[in-house]
Amino acid sequence: MFAPPVSVLLLNRSRGIEAKEKAITCARIADEMKAHDITILDLREISDVTEFFLICTVDSPRQLRGLWHRIHGDLKKAGVRPLGEEGLDATKWILCDYNDVVIHIFLAEFREFYDLELLWGDAPRVKWQPPPPKKS
Repeated sequence: MFAPPVSVLLLNRSRGIEAKEKAITCARIADEMKAHDITILDLREISDVTEFFLICTVDSPRQLRGLWHRIHGDLKKAGVRPLGEEGLDATKWILCDYNDVVIHIFLAEFREFYDLELLWGDAPRVKWQPPPPKKS
């Protein structure tokens, strides 16, 4: 069965993308782009800074920039603009702040060093993967 790319699904929705939906959409884009250890943290009950963190790991600086470019582009097409972005000229970690969702794209050694999951250890994790297809 053919499934359209996540970006097509995102663009077919209304401009008012809810924070959780935005985080899940970005996680699925990261999955399509071969990122791994993709985690969404729900910070709504423990932080006034943002609602969700999306944290993922990539294998190379090229993949880091490619994933940022894809997420940035797909959200821009949907009318969602970042408040700020950090690390675009670096090759270790890119942070994209979309106010209610903050996206962290790391190379593995830097994700391990900063260990955001430990720092925000009280945050519940959000299930973002679609259920597996039912066998007939």
